[in-house]
Amino acid sequence: MQTTRIALLLAGLLLHSSLLTAQESGRPDSSVLDQYRDAAVAKWEDEIHELDQLNESEVDPVDGILLVGSSSIRLWKNAAADMAPYRTIRRGYGGAKYSDLAVYAERLIHPHQYRALVMFVGNDVSGAKNDHTPDEVEALVRYVIAVSRRHQSEAPILIVEVTPTPRRLDAWPKIRQLNARLREITQTEANTYFVATADHYLDRDNKPLASLFGDDRLHQNDSGYSVWSGLIRRRLDEVFRMLASNDPKPTDKTDKTH
Repeated sequence: MQTTRIALLLAGLLLHSSLLTAQESGRPDSSVLDQYRDAAVAKWEDEIHELDQLNESEVDPVDGILLVGSSSIRLWKNAAADMAPYRTIRRGYGGAKYSDLAVYAERLIHPHQYRALVMFVGNDVSGAKNDHTPDEVEALVRYVIAVSRRHQSEAPILIVEVTPTPRRLDAWPKIRQLNARLREITQTEANTYFVATADHYLDRDNKPLASLFGDDRLHQNDSGYSVWSGLIRRRLDEVFRMLASNDPKPTDKTDKTH
């Protein structure tokens, strides 16, 4: 009995020591990934491996903007031109959810040196039975932020609002709730900023503008990406001006334009 108690005590001390070490080193708590890791690896490992190889063959631009996320990033073939004069590093894959992005955050982020990190993931709420809750997404987003912070502590992080789309109109009320939570995260995480986009994709009846989307009614066409890139560039301008002048955190409100 005494031996068992001693063993339990030692185990507890070791666990406490490891937690303190993680906290002191700034290491993100990866336990949030446990329930998602196997599914993410089974679904996305091949695509992530291709991005690993891309890291070996491409030279990143100096002061690049790292774009990470789901298929809207992956399909943004004209990102370099759309985002000029900002130089870009594009690492999108899927169909990903924030759970997938979090599982692969280190492999997507750590190979790069970047002026800012911009992330967009649009699949956590789609009207499916396995949609993530705002609480689940928040834990995952904060994990990704921590991964970036540990790698480049001074780099600003921009979270792009989930876009309303014709195909997911029925899920839009729940997506709006998720967007509200993403905005809250940026208000409580240092040097993290919200990119408000949704109003620019809605008509006067609050329906998604079909003219900004492709035939699948889910992904943006060139006109949509033109709107998107303009909003992201404007937000980057605001953030960098603020950081250069040490002004208060810039507002995340933007004028509605179509």
